[in-house]
Amino acid sequence: MPFVTVPGGVRLWYEELGAGEPLLLVMGQGSDHHGWDGVRDDFAAQHRVIVFDHRGTGASDKPREPAYSIELFAADAVALLNHLGIERAHVYGISMGGRIAQRLAISHASRVGAVVLGCTTPGNRMGVKRPPDVDRMMSTRADDPEAALQLLLEQMVSPEYAAAHPEYVERYRERALNPIPPFAQRMHYLASEGHDAWDELPGITAPVLVIHGDSDQVNMSANAGLLAGRIPGAELKMIAGGRHGFFVEFREQASAAVLDFLRRHPLDEL
Repeated sequence: MPFVTVPGGVRLWYEELGAGEPLLLVMGQGSDHHGWDGVRDDFAAQHRVIVFDHRGTGASDKPREPAYSIELFAADAVALLNHLGIERAHVYGISMGGRIAQRLAISHASRVGAVVLGCTTPGNRMGVKRPPDVDRMMSTRADDPEAALQLLLEQMVSPEYAAAHPEYVERYRERALNPIPPFAQRMHYLASEGHDAWDELPGITAPVLVIHGDSDQVNMSANAGLLAGRIPGAELKMIAGGRHGFFVEFREQASAAVLDFLRRHPLDEL
């Protein structure tokens, strides 16, 4: 089982698959690499794909300190690239992973190629906040695992998709029954909520695709336009009917859009 030890002595689990230009897939709040299971093969067909477990999740270490932050998660990602000998990689981040991708493009610009920001926000100060009931779900998991599962499913995919894909529901049931430790869940939430890149977004020089479901309430869809309008030259792709799990429910459309964007921005031309 491959691990990298990042500064501070924290071990992070990672996995590589495929071949081609490197693509770092960065999952969201409280989620490990399994969040990419349904789609990562789409990208591995054309790229050297790297997935990993954030600190606090999966097989990675779960330290209580220092406090988690988007900056710390970005530094972890850079340490992983260093370990793999990757000078530059494309980055695709989902939700909190999109916040980490923003920080990589801002603070570690020389390490990124094209950047895809999926269902994310510029931060609460200038972004559109989620509804209070959804925020409560994100900050603390329900005591009843089945209730947690239903709350999560409702935000991720449509009822029609959940009914037609019992395997997807079972993956989320496993997640609800085996959550990350409560302290790590809270630290992830606070890190994600602490993100504020608004003032720095105009300085991003990497090609950026903002992709978002138009029915997302975990990270409100209006944030997509804010990001695309704030980042020079950014492209915007809205997925009709997509919730927070647009990249799974509308896999064919979303993966095709991301792959096309990466194809148009090869590393050797950036």
